[in-house]
Amino acid sequence: MLRKFIVAIFILVCFVLQCSVFGSIAFAKIIPNLMIVLTSSFGFMRGEKEGLIIGFICGLLSDVFYGDFLGFYALLLMYIGYLNGKFSRIFYPEDIKLPIALIVTSDLSYGLICYVLMFMLRGRLQFTYYFNHVILPEAMYTIVVTLFLYPLVLKVNEKLEAYEKRRAQKFV
Repeated sequence: MLRKFIVAIFILVCFVLQCSVFGSIAFAKIIPNLMIVLTSSFGFMRGEKEGLIIGFICGLLSDVFYGDFLGFYALLLMYIGYLNGKFSRIFYPEDIKLPIALIVTSDLSYGLICYVLMFMLRGRLQFTYYFNHVILPEAMYTIVVTLFLYPLVLKVNEKLEAYEKRRAQKFV
């Protein structure tokens, strides 16, 4: 119950930060995608199921407030969370290379899929422009924010796991 409450708080805080604070300090109208950082982080820390659920919730928030179609971002972030959850078996908390690589890959994939499904199919074929001016800068900005946000998410996850282990030992 405590985990669900804290994850919900994380999702809401990251969404509000992404919409308000980072919206006002955008570089060339590019903001970091905190929803991907959160979805990916919980995916590879907690597994496929939790990544899928958190991705769905983060995507649904994005759909409701920004999406043209209800469910597009929810489905996309669900897959990102699920695929990042596949790496939970090789995740080591002290190694930051895997999380950074997975978050960058997730953000680049997110940008490419959004381009293909939302722009290319509508006849907008300026891929190099979109890649150089939207996808790549967003990925770079997301990396910088990840360096600050990921350790916080990791520390909270470790504290929650320690708390859950202590609680489980009381019942044994």
